[in-house]
Amino acid sequence: MSERKRKTFSADFKAKVALEAIHGVKTLNEIAQEYEVHPVQVSNWKKELQQQAASLFEQKRGPKPVDPVEDPEKLYSEIGRLKVELEWLKKKSEISR
Repeated sequence: MSERKRKTFSADFKAKVALEAIHGVKTLNEIAQEYEVHPVQVSNWKKELQQQAASLFEQKRGPKPVDPVEDPEKLYSEIGRLKVELEWLKKKSEISR
């Protein structure tokens, strides 16, 4: 009995094959032969890409919110900067009186 190792494919490879299937220039069988995968697998990747395509556009643009737990050093530096700025403003307001 021969043991065949299961092939693993990268996400880039799957996306490339699925996009080609979506374009519809070649049949699923032609694509499967070209990339040496089963036609059912090509169909599954195509279906998965179509289902998850909408989620690519759900996120809004702009900077992602920073989780305070992930980067406490940034928060401490911001606190320090704000304290210095506050002291400077207090001194400036005393001088202008």
